[in-house]
Amino acid sequence: MTDQNLLFIISDEHQARALSSAGHPIVQTPHIDGLASRGVRFENCYTSCPICVPARASLATGQYTHSIGYWDNAMAYDGKLRSWAHILAENGIRVDSVGKLHFRNDTDPTGFNEQIIPMHIMDGIGAVWGAVRDPLPETPRKTEMFMQIGAGLSKYNEYDLAVTQNSINWLSESERKDAPWMLYAGYVAPHFPLVVPEEFLNMYDPADMPLPKLHPKTDYQCHPWLARMNEYTHYDGELISDDNRRLAIACYYGLCSFLDHQIGRLLEAIDIAGFGGNTTIIYTSDHGEMLGMRGRWGKSVLYRESTEIPLIIAGNGIQKGGVHRGATSLLDLPPTFLEFFGVDIPYDWPGISLQQTLTGNEDLDRMVFSEYHAASSPSGAFMVANARWKYHYYCGYPPELFDLLNDPDEVVNLADDPDHAAILTKMHQKLLDICDPDEVDRQAKADQAFLIERHGGRQKALGKGPPGATPAPV
Repeated sequence: MTDQNLLFIISDEHQARALSSAGHPIVQTPHIDGLASRGVRFENCYTSCPICVPARASLATGQYTHSIGYWDNAMAYDGKLRSWAHILAENGIRVDSVGKLHFRNDTDPTGFNEQIIPMHIMDGIGAVWGAVRDPLPETPRKTEMFMQIGAGLSKYNEYDLAVTQNSINWLSESERKDAPWMLYAGYVAPHFPLVVPEEFLNMYDPADMPLPKLHPKTDYQCHPWLARMNEYTHYDGELISDDNRRLAIACYYGLCSFLDHQIGRLLEAIDIAGFGGNTTIIYTSDHGEMLGMRGRWGKSVLYRESTEIPLIIAGNGIQKGGVHRGATSLLDLPPTFLEFFGVDIPYDWPGISLQQTLTGNEDLDRMVFSEYHAASSPSGAFMVANARWKYHYYCGYPPELFDLLNDPDEVVNLADDPDHAAILTKMHQKLLDICDPDEVDRQAKADQAFLIERHGGRQKALGKGPPGATPAPV
């Protein structure tokens, strides 16, 4: 067993590109950048599902969403399947959490020795309305994404400050120094509401914020699957003006810097507590943020702004300033956690331990997978990607194929190009090697139909759950 400790920091809705160390020309994230300079940054890492609750259930269990059936934000991890936390605890590793987990509740046996100020789905029920998607309602749904926007101190900001302070308190307690431990620190920033303390918003003048490059107001044509989603939940239309869009972007970047400041405080606390020499730090997020691209805000789609996530690993013996270009996944973290502590991996998980990649080895042909079956989606959506190619399959809709090397913004769909027929076939076969997408779509909708009936039918289900973000517990 190692004598090293592990600090795992996970945020919510942090777009992979929104880091200055990833080359972003505006966002200022000096503490996360410093972490990247001390370790390896993975520049092609993807979530297993671009929405909070399924992504976190998938992370907990090390399995694809379709393998475990936690489809949407009303079906949260409940401890019925063993998690990496169970396995580590059974092997004598103390595993505690501070902050957002987004499981069902704090009494389910999810593997943690202790949960400190946890955030879980509201009332153990979550957003039941998001399961109503077969078919999607014809009447557009008003959201609460932009009901609060601008400078201030939101409940989420207060919660993140409490996550930082509780994590610092945890690190300062003397008994932590006696044995290897793992601390999970879960933040909600930069997740909406787009309210941020003034000192961080002042770093970004809304007038200087560039508008999204791809937008239906210009000559961009949305894919039919995305167009149907936007008909139902048209977040961008609620902003009304470009001035409001610029303010929203400035607030999001401010939240990224607010999050970065919290991480900086944690890194300082690690050193003050005497753990700097024997603690590895992993930073990631559960999914990304569209930030107005293609007329979409939030997550829930397959484009890189939504599915790509930041991932940085820093610690003793890890290459400093390394950049890993091969495709990686949120599902690579469970086996990485276990191997870090010298614990055997008991399952045939789809993810791989990233321990070997930290020495510079990378497989540019490796494929990773993501899928979506939740709020506002008319049908199941599936993605496979490697370092260059990215394929989207939509049940009942045309596919998309992108050459990320020559088209990083995913503008040109090559799916109908005869010159790319071979790579399209290869990518589709890789998807079929993972699952039967149409059967998975059927199963997801069947499970959601059962959930809807349990809550009294479609009309009642549409009124159940938080209309926006999960309320902060403190």
